[in-house]
Amino acid sequence: MGCAACVARVEGALKNHQGVSAVSVSLASNTAQVDFDPSVCSSGDLKKAVQDAGYDLIVEESDDDGESEAERLQEDAYRKLRRDTVGAVVIALLVMLLGMGFKEFPYKGIVLLVLSGAALILYGRRFFKSGWNAVRHGAANMDTLVALSVLISWLFSAFNLFFPQVWTSRGLEPHLYFESSVMIMAFILIGRLLEEKAKHSTTGAIRKLRTLQPDKVTVKRVEVVDGIPLVKETVLPVGQVVPGDIVIVKPGEKVPVDGTVSSGESYVDESMLTGEPVPVLKVAGMNVYTGTINQSGTFNVRTDRTGTDTMLSSIIRMVRDAQGSKAPIQKTVDKVAAVFVPVIIGISILTLLCWIFLAPSDGVTMGLISIVAVLVIACPCSLGLATPTAIIAAVGKGAENGILIKDAASLQVAKTVNTIVLDKTGTITEGKPSVVDSVWDPGIVTEDDPSVLNMRDVFYSLEKKSSHPLAEAVVQSLRGCDELEVTDFKALLGKGIMGAVSGRTYYAGNRKLLEEILPAGIPAGTSPMVTEAIRSWSDEGYTITILFDTSKVYAVLALADDLKESSVLAVRSLQDSGLEVHMLTGDNEVAAEKIARETGIHTVRANVLPEDKVAYIKSLQESGRKVAMVGDGINDSAALAQADLGIAMGEGSDIAIDSAMVTIVSSDLYKISDMLRLSKKTVGIIRENLFWAFFYNLLAVPVAAGVLYPLTGWLLNPMIAAACMALSSVCVVMNSLRLRK
Repeated sequence: MGCAACVARVEGALKNHQGVSAVSVSLASNTAQVDFDPSVCSSGDLKKAVQDAGYDLIVEESDDDGESEAERLQEDAYRKLRRDTVGAVVIALLVMLLGMGFKEFPYKGIVLLVLSGAALILYGRRFFKSGWNAVRHGAANMDTLVALSVLISWLFSAFNLFFPQVWTSRGLEPHLYFESSVMIMAFILIGRLLEEKAKHSTTGAIRKLRTLQPDKVTVKRVEVVDGIPLVKETVLPVGQVVPGDIVIVKPGEKVPVDGTVSSGESYVDESMLTGEPVPVLKVAGMNVYTGTINQSGTFNVRTDRTGTDTMLSSIIRMVRDAQGSKAPIQKTVDKVAAVFVPVIIGISILTLLCWIFLAPSDGVTMGLISIVAVLVIACPCSLGLATPTAIIAAVGKGAENGILIKDAASLQVAKTVNTIVLDKTGTITEGKPSVVDSVWDPGIVTEDDPSVLNMRDVFYSLEKKSSHPLAEAVVQSLRGCDELEVTDFKALLGKGIMGAVSGRTYYAGNRKLLEEILPAGIPAGTSPMVTEAIRSWSDEGYTITILFDTSKVYAVLALADDLKESSVLAVRSLQDSGLEVHMLTGDNEVAAEKIARETGIHTVRANVLPEDKVAYIKSLQESGRKVAMVGDGINDSAALAQADLGIAMGEGSDIAIDSAMVTIVSSDLYKISDMLRLSKKTVGIIRENLFWAFFYNLLAVPVAAGVLYPLTGWLLNPMIAAACMALSSVCVVMNSLRLRK
């Protein structure tokens, strides 16, 4: 695709196909994202639709194959473009030298005709081929304008060379413009070359991420030799590794799979995924991810995910999808681009007619020069590149810093946010609470009477069924207990859990759950020590988990969750930038107020359930606020979806990440400020690009048509027009590249 008109053509061909519900085509990345119903149409049908429109489509069979073929074709196309550009420039300079640097010599016109004609055929055929292809399919694009301009210039010169008497009989001098036709082509090719190189730079993040996956991997596998099973180290292509394999990662090597360290320890550089420069110590039981770099010791990894299932692959898919998406502002540009080329062709014809009627003596010559200038100087490329190049650069820069942006609309929305709502656990705090104290009913009978259940085993078994961070902390504190069979297990969001052990239903949860199940209050048979612990720990701001049934409270555990190191500075940074910061938590009021004081947050809501979070965000939106919600848990997913901008912490649940528009891979709250700054800069650069693209065309086209001639006697040289057009596209792309800094 050469310009925004091509995008409109391809998008229309796909959008009008039966079974297609949504299409987004990007000029900057040469990609199309299509949502379609496979029961109605196939990817082969979509390929044919694009081919019928005069283009071609590579359909990915896998994440790697399609991109590899596309990259290979783009590299081939770039080499051909570079070759054509060098050839065109050499011949253009030669034609300029002969045409303007030398006096008349025999057959000078014929020499210029042959040289310029050869240059157009050898190095400019791409314009004629693309332009004719568009016309054949009932459309017009940038190449149509270029082909028309150089062809008119060359044919007019050829006519003047062979039939000079047509003009001399009228007292006019026939001019030759062979050097103009070939210089126009050379300037445009130079612009295309610079543009492609700059576009290649904007997509560098994807290529950088893809190089993180190593090709070879050392695996420990059991082989039977002479009937004896032996563990052998085997070097395999990474594609042959399967979940469960033990992979050896040596110092300096990249981790080839997502998995869990089974033995050994080392510091691992995760900066390419999280943006955090400080290496992380990895020991047995900790997760490691594809593409991270082992810095010192050797460790073994039990493979959990490989290939397209790894975190790295999911990040690459998310970045690629975001780079190919369109910001809402692009819809207006697309409408303009769809009619841009036909309008320019109409203006050029009107220009010729005006010159013929308003300047009868030399109107045809001046009109043809102006036609060429109008066709050449108009630039739908700059319009088509204004938004996508900025989006690609911004999404890539975000990915390099551990900020994954789901689509272009997220960047545009982020700029409007004026209120940030933070979940507490896992967002402001570490999300890894630990049990700091516990009180058990002293009357509990344990091993002395085997017929009575051990309440520690009951508590352990219930919490083992839950995936909540608080449950994990309880399980850790009770490790060594026996796991009993739990039936009728149920998670009570925002309150706790329940389940039956040996036919009796038990509850484990917060004070809200206790008061809901026991509205009459704590049963009289409960130990005063337990009752006092519930009261005092609640007052002191601890998170408490209580084990009870309808007849008795058996135990209460106090848990604490430390603040993240960056939380205080992050909240202050958000407030300093003029944002209101609110905190929501399912925890008790005392614990919430304690965290709020430490971080400087003034607006807090405690004891909120998932539906309460949604309602709170709705109320802020109804009051005119643009709200960003930041969370990490399943209980935050509805609120993330409700907010104008949902931001998920990367160490949170998959459901939360799927519901969000932005993911902070490292879960560092401070990166939200970075993301908001990136959003503001991106939207600013998009507006700059669009302003200059529109302003350039609005100013350049009338000047090329000759509106200044009656006042100044000055007419734009088509060669200067070609240079201006080439420069306009390059400037837009280079402006977008500022985001990479």
